[in-house]
Amino acid sequence: MIFMFRSRSRGVTIRNRTDTVIQAAKTEGTPFMRIISKSKLLLPALCCIAMTVAGAREEAPGAAPQQSTTPPPVPSEPVNTAPVDQVTPGPLEDMIRTAGSDRVFFAFDSSALSADARETLTRQANWLRTYPAVSVRVEGHADERGTREYNLALGSRRANAVKNYLVALGVPSGRVDTISYGKERPAVLGSGPSVWSKNRRGVTTISSVSN
Repeated sequence: MIFMFRSRSRGVTIRNRTDTVIQAAKTEGTPFMRIISKSKLLLPALCCIAMTVAGAREEAPGAAPQQSTTPPPVPSEPVNTAPVDQVTPGPLEDMIRTAGSDRVFFAFDSSALSADARETLTRQANWLRTYPAVSVRVEGHADERGTREYNLALGSRRANAVKNYLVALGVPSGRVDTISYGKERPAVLGSGPSVWSKNRRGVTTISSVSN
């Protein structure tokens, strides 16, 4: 009897507490957290609800894995290991870098090659032998003094002097042609010894590259 009395009394107490919380929520608009603090009996139920929600958020078995946002590695450029005679030659700047210059200079009214000119042409010939697919054109130029006809002839002699030297060093004659511009295409405009010395020249240019 005592046990039943106590259980009944406890049941009355629980019901009274629950009724108090519900009534407070209806009449006073009590915040949710204050209701919880007044009734410790709601805490186990809330814990069960929280565990259920957390379990629902877990990734379902067999779900597709997230795709990686890391970009794939960039492949390195291949290294050209072809033989030298199969390598496409560089532009004119490559010959200039190798030979030191694309032109040689002449004394006044002369087509004779100086020592400096022969050294430059020797390096040009070495480059041309390295790239046998390259053909060149040698331009002959003169300064502004003299007639047009005379300077065209002088430019032609200068261009042929350069060609003959390249051929003598092993460059096939068929890969070298010549043209004279006389005084029509000065490298430097103006008059005077310093300008004229830069315009008396023979210039090696790349005319074609065969396959």
